[in-house]
Amino acid sequence: MVQEKDQTKDQTKTQAANTNKSEQVSKEEKPNELPLDGIRVVDVGTFIAGPYASTIMGEFGAEVYHVEHPRAGDPFRRLGTPTDRNGDTLAWLSEARNKKSVTIDLRVPKGAELFKNLVSKADVCVESFRPGTLESWGLGWKELSEANPGLVMLRVTGYGQTGPYKNHAGFAHLAHAFGGLSYLSGFPGQTPVIPSPSPLGDYMSGLYGAIGVLMALRYKELTGEGQYIDLGGYEAVFRQLDEMASAYGMFGKIREREGSGTVIAVPHGHFQTKDGKWVAIACTNDKMFARLVEDAMSRPELAAENLYGLKANRLARRDEVDALVNEWTGSLTRNQLMEKCLAAQVPIGSLNSIADIFADPHFQARDDLVHLTEDIVGEVVIPGVFPKLSETPGRVTSLGPALGKHTDEVLAEILGLSSSELAQLHQNKVI
Repeated sequence: MVQEKDQTKDQTKTQAANTNKSEQVSKEEKPNELPLDGIRVVDVGTFIAGPYASTIMGEFGAEVYHVEHPRAGDPFRRLGTPTDRNGDTLAWLSEARNKKSVTIDLRVPKGAELFKNLVSKADVCVESFRPGTLESWGLGWKELSEANPGLVMLRVTGYGQTGPYKNHAGFAHLAHAFGGLSYLSGFPGQTPVIPSPSPLGDYMSGLYGAIGVLMALRYKELTGEGQYIDLGGYEAVFRQLDEMASAYGMFGKIREREGSGTVIAVPHGHFQTKDGKWVAIACTNDKMFARLVEDAMSRPELAAENLYGLKANRLARRDEVDALVNEWTGSLTRNQLMEKCLAAQVPIGSLNSIADIFADPHFQARDDLVHLTEDIVGEVVIPGVFPKLSETPGRVTSLGPALGKHTDEVLAEILGLSSSELAQLHQNKVI
C-alpha cells in the first residue's frame, strides 16, 4: 500500500511538472496561435444560423470552407445592401468573414463524392438544410460519420431533426414567434411587434451551435468519438425567457407585453430627453431609486416610504412614477442626464442608433468596429470579434469571399485533385 501511495505521489509530481513546463512555454514559441488553430470546418449551411457558428470558429483560428452551389451560391449573398461585387451584400461581406468559398453541386453523384471526401478530412461539418435533405443526397449523418468517425456535425434547423414540426420552414422571425419572444414584444393590448429587425434568433442559434461544437470537440479529444448536435432555432429563443416556464408551470402565470418597461420594477424603461434622444434607466431596488430621486433629480421627498420609496408602492403607482421621471428627463439633454445619473450611480445607458455607436469612444477604445478594405467594394466596417481573449484574441483577416474563389485551391490542397481533374469538374458543372 505504501508503495502504491508513493507511486501515486510520483505520478502527481510528474503531472504537475509537465503542467508547469507547459505553462512556461513563452508566447514567442507559439506565434499567432489561436484556440482553434488546426480545426478544419466544412460549412454547408445557408443564411445565418449555421454559418454564424462557423464564423465564430473562424474568428478564433479554425479554417472554414463554405460550400455553395456553383451557380446560385448561398442565398445570403443577396440578403441586405448589395455592393458592386456581383451584387454580394454588405451582410455577406461581414458575416462570411474569414471563410473560403468552395463550390460543389451536392445533388449530383460526383459532387456528393467530393463533399464526402472533403468532410472526411475535416473536424466539423455545419449544415442547415431541412431534415432529410442531406440524407436524400446520400450525405446524412450515417454516411458522413462512416467516412469520418471523429466528425462533429452541427445541424441547425427551424424546429430540430425530430418532432411533428421538423419539416416546417424555419426563419428567425418564426423562431421569435414560436419560441415565445414575439408574444412579449410590444405594448399591452396592442399587436405584438417583431423583437428586432435583425435576425436575432439566427444569431442566438449560431452561438448555441458554436458552444455545442466546442463541447463535442472536447469530448472527441477525450474519447476520439464524434457526434452530431441537433439544434432547433426556436429553442435558442425559448431558452432566453428566464422564469416564464417555471412561473406558468407552478402558478399558471402568463407574462404579457409590457411595452418599454417591466412589471417587476419601476422606473425601468426608456425615457425621452430634451434633445429628442432616448435613455434607458433601470432602478430595480429601493436604493437605486433613492439615488435617482435624491442625488440625480434633487427630489428627496419622492423617496419617502409612504410615497415611492418602497418598491411595492412604486409598482402600485407605476404611471405616476414614470410620469415624474419622464418630466425630468424631458427637461435635460441626453448628455446632461448621463452625467447626472452616472455621478449618482444610477444605472443608465443611451439608446444608441448605429450613428451613435460609430461616434461613441467606448466602441472605439475596445476595437468593436473593424475596418477592412475589399478590392472592389473599398473600405467596409464590420463588428469586431467577441469575446475578447487576453492571450489568444480572435481576428478578422478577410471579408466574405467571392463565389467559388477558393474552390480549386481547396480541392487541390486538401483532396489532391490535379489541374486536369479540376478542369473536368468545371466542364461538367460539378464545381
